[in-house]
Amino acid sequence: MGGTHGMQSNDRSGSAPTPARDDSPISEDALRRYLIEQIARRSRVPAAEVDPDRPLEEFGLASRDAVAIAGELEQMLGRALPATLAWEHPTIDRLSAALTGARPVPAPALAPGPAAAHEPIAVIGIGCRLPGGERDLTGPEDYWRFLTGRGDAIREVPDGRWDPYDDGSPEVGDLLARTTRRGGFLDDLAGFDARFFGITPREAAVMDPQQRLVLEVAWEAFEHAGIGPASLRGSRTGVFVGVSAPEYAAFTASDPAALEPFTATGAAPAIIANRLSYLLDLRGPSMVVDTACSSSLVATHLAVQALRGGEADMALAGGVNLLLSPAVTMTFDLAGGTAADGRCKPFDASADGMVRAEGCGALVLKRLPDAVRDGDRVLAVIRGSGVNSDGRSNGLVAPNAGAQRALLRAVYAAAGVATREVDYVEAHGTGTFLGDPIEARALGEVLGACRPADEPLLIGSAKSNLGHLESAAGVAGLIKTVLALHHRTIPPSVHYAKPNPHIPFDDLRLMVVAEQTPWPERGRPTRAGVSGFGFGGTNAHILLEEAAAAKRPVRPAAVRTFPLSDTTDDRVRDHAAVLAGWLLSHADVELADLARTLHRRGGRG
Repeated sequence: MGGTHGMQSNDRSGSAPTPARDDSPISEDALRRYLIEQIARRSRVPAAEVDPDRPLEEFGLASRDAVAIAGELEQMLGRALPATLAWEHPTIDRLSAALTGARPVPAPALAPGPAAAHEPIAVIGIGCRLPGGERDLTGPEDYWRFLTGRGDAIREVPDGRWDPYDDGSPEVGDLLARTTRRGGFLDDLAGFDARFFGITPREAAVMDPQQRLVLEVAWEAFEHAGIGPASLRGSRTGVFVGVSAPEYAAFTASDPAALEPFTATGAAPAIIANRLSYLLDLRGPSMVVDTACSSSLVATHLAVQALRGGEADMALAGGVNLLLSPAVTMTFDLAGGTAADGRCKPFDASADGMVRAEGCGALVLKRLPDAVRDGDRVLAVIRGSGVNSDGRSNGLVAPNAGAQRALLRAVYAAAGVATREVDYVEAHGTGTFLGDPIEARALGEVLGACRPADEPLLIGSAKSNLGHLESAAGVAGLIKTVLALHHRTIPPSVHYAKPNPHIPFDDLRLMVVAEQTPWPERGRPTRAGVSGFGFGGTNAHILLEEAAAAKRPVRPAAVRTFPLSDTTDDRVRDHAAVLAGWLLSHADVELADLARTLHRRGGRG
């Protein structure tokens, strides 16, 4: 079943089943048991391991097996069936339901009409895996503690990471020795619970680690939103992921003798988004976006457009970046783009370049009225977004101040927000001596204009903590800003000691947030912008606003159950222990809220 699976001959058919009598129709349960036995026999696995809710293709059956099963079902049911039956109803549950008519097979939801062109979009969930120096940062709470604690993620490249690229020659050895070895690195790129996601170990072994990371972080983002990923099946949920690192594909294609049937899907960038949509049976748009360093903000903009245009009812937007090879770092070193001390120092006089970093972040988005209707926790609201290009600037990778100014004006005008009514901007802020002044001047001339001298536009950059996550840089800054709005506190932009002399901060009404700062109270909704610029010229900006306070629903006292589920009993016990430990450190959590969240998530740990 499928072009790359089961190419071997599979002549394992058994005796044909006895046709059913018209007056004794087979039950759905009996047909399900029969199909389980057939799949188990043909795929040579125990019947107990055949999940009736798993696509048949994943059991490694060949196309001829699917056709043979359709023929046997024809005899059993006494009626003609299409040979494409298994593609129309790809799981045992759906196949048995469709054939017996015991219960209707849900039809795809009809697309609603477009929402308002400027419908506010709610951020209802966050997932992230980011470098933290001594250990990886997992989840928004971990990230927030790191930011407010002036965390610094920069360290030496992990042992063995770049060893496959050292061929032992003096030339390559010399190049590696001179390559910047400091950056924002994650610890464990190989660890992955393939069984949890229903992926065979063989396929998982040849999957781009970026695919695995997006699966994990997306799952965590949905759960942070209080949504059970399994409950999204068949929904018009879109997936938009910024990706710009193709290193894994180059690595796997370098040895033809090691190619596998899964190599193509394991290395293809598009599958980073598509695998998540496949795994959860999501029916909204599913795509990766590559505009280099602005990729994840452009992905978020496209998600917003899909929600407003009625193409999706929910969306996951984010980005991923891994530094699997030293090659790009080498080229940045040669171009003089990396900092000598391996740290980003945005807007500081000592700014001398950026440092590369890796990680993954994701946001779960809904139209605001839908989120309010569904009782979702709204962390912040996206009021506007926009994308443009530098065009023919002073060089392919040179920023264009005019394009940056035009984008800012367009985003705020379309959102109906006065440019002086934004309090903070999470800047692109790579820490380059001339790039920072160009960005600062654009911000000051558009958003700093007409401000009182004592109410400057506050600016900062998460790159000062993490390094530059490239295709995931925008979402790292976006998550930081959503959390800052939620907590009404702006974390410090670290490594800022002396202002860049090329930036007239006072004239531009700008101020770098060098210390943790309470969000300014100015008698209106608090707002923030997030900027990202791709080195090929694609610029993006997102306008955020605080979430309006909502009344908590009053729920009657009741017996509370806390459902947990997984593939085995011991894994459920492990999840229960983790949950109990989490509750000990979160005494303010209402047990009724916890029970409701677990029920919405389907109990999956």
